[in-house]
Amino acid sequence: MRTVTTEPPSFPAVTPDELLPQAASGRWQVVCGDAGHWRVGVYSPGEVGPGDIRELEQHDCPELFLLQSGEVSLLLVRDGKPEVVRLEAGRPILVQAPHNGFCPNGPHSGVALVVERDRFQTVYRTVDEWVRLSGRTD
Repeated sequence: MRTVTTEPPSFPAVTPDELLPQAASGRWQVVCGDAGHWRVGVYSPGEVGPGDIRELEQHDCPELFLLQSGEVSLLLVRDGKPEVVRLEAGRPILVQAPHNGFCPNGPHSGVALVVERDRFQTVYRTVDEWVRLSGRTD
């Protein structure tokens, strides 16, 4: 397990009322935000299936995913079980469970917009660790 703390301002400075620079290709790029409140990023995972995912993350607050192009799926652990949720264009999902994503049509072939807080903690654990922890009944 590892924990990472994100502190404001956790996004690049941009000029308001102008088109923002195009997001670079890759897994995750924070685009802009509002210090102390929210930030927005572009997410395009390199994994192509749930078996490629070794680690899931869970923030201490929810984050919103909205599919922009291609295909992106999320691997979540809910009720002690791994579950794949395929994102659908125009249908956002608010994620609180441990999660990570993949692009089934090839690395970085899908893109999702992500909105999250500007300050939060993230816990990273293996899929098996999250399954064991979330399956507890004590």
